[in-house]
Amino acid sequence: MNIPSDLKYTKEHEWVRVEGDVATIGITDYAQGELGDIVFVELPDIGAEVKQLGRFGTIEAVKAVSDLFSPVSGKVVDINKGLDDDPMVINRDPYGGGWIIKVKVTSSGELAQLLGADGYKKIVTA
Repeated sequence: MNIPSDLKYTKEHEWVRVEGDVATIGITDYAQGELGDIVFVELPDIGAEVKQLGRFGTIEAVKAVSDLFSPVSGKVVDINKGLDDDPMVINRDPYGGGWIIKVKVTSSGELAQLLGADGYKKIVTA
């Protein structure tokens, strides 16, 4: 199981990478493994407002449908349109090509409330 140390995580299995004031968000390697083959991702509209730990979409796999929760608050500035044609890129590359949305962060202080790699590892290996 891959848990990159340069990311922050939620207990709901989302990851976030912040560069400047833009946060790239996806689901973790653990989450995609638990879901199985991903067949559809419901994405928000560009310009939509998201709240920290608020629902922003769903991810559908052969086994289940799960809500997606934003690690940070802000405005959606980009969505991964490639997921429409190839949602399984999340299974193959959850921390790269499988990113889901990008958000312009409105409160960088929220990052302190997220888990580091060690904290997230404790949750998924407990």
